[in-house]
Amino acid sequence: MSKLFKNYTNSYFAYLQIEKNSSVHTVKNYRDDLEHFFMFMNEQLITELTDVTHQTARLYLTLLHEKKMARASVSRKISALRGFYRFLMRENVVTENPFLLVHRPKGTKKLPSFFYEEEMKELFEAAEGADPLSIRNRALLEILYGTGIRVSECAAIELPDLDARLGVLLVHGKGGKERYVPYGSFAAEAVEHYNQNSRPLLMKKNEHSKLFVNFRGAPITTGGIRHILNDLIQKASLSGKIHPHMLRHTFATHMLNNGADMRTVQELLGHASLSSTQMYTHITKEHLQHTYRNHHPRA
Repeated sequence: MSKLFKNYTNSYFAYLQIEKNSSVHTVKNYRDDLEHFFMFMNEQLITELTDVTHQTARLYLTLLHEKKMARASVSRKISALRGFYRFLMRENVVTENPFLLVHRPKGTKKLPSFFYEEEMKELFEAAEGADPLSIRNRALLEILYGTGIRVSECAAIELPDLDARLGVLLVHGKGGKERYVPYGSFAAEAVEHYNQNSRPLLMKKNEHSKLFVNFRGAPITTGGIRHILNDLIQKASLSGKIHPHMLRHTFATHMLNNGADMRTVQELLGHASLSSTQMYTHITKEHLQHTYRNHHPRA
């Protein structure tokens, strides 16, 4: 990549972080996407950003499809390049956006996986124990299931984020957005037990304000949380592996199945739009059909 290209891309990434409040994960993915396209430009002997046309963009899209790249990946690459050229237009570097009319493939929507209530009982039983790590695992599980927060948001919890008097948690969400979510009596009791009888023992000589820590006393990572949850699944003899959002999906599904309105669930999950929350209606419809078939005499 030329020095000029680097100047443009660095300015773009600074714009994403500062003005758009994009997450570190998004910026990293967009950086990879732009570098991939610059390699394509080099193969096509295109040396200037102003020389990229709509036909160039179509050719690039064709190449991605020929490589059998996943629809979601192709869609993200097009979004990254469309946003990059929109930024270049704003900076008067180019006069048109060659990716503006390029069709983004729609990903196939999969229904979110979730745990049934009986499975959650088995998970909580698997987390029982009097040792410091078991006490931590129980508190971790109660918070994830009781609030529906993301695994990354759970790892980021600081001690001052918990308001035990009101039973609410300040969550630092995606894009620098913050929201308050309530947590119930089970989570409150588990966290208090963890803070009094487990965290001090695990902390040893460490000094930091993160709520959840690993066995060395360092702040827990998202990978560490996933490892703990997978261990609990194996201990509970449940099939499959847990994915990062499975407890989040379970929280939303159980809330809706028990009568919560979608706007409230949207706010608790921190979804920017209601459409992100609406995917759970498909699960709740299946739940209603299952209940109907099992309990109505003429189903």
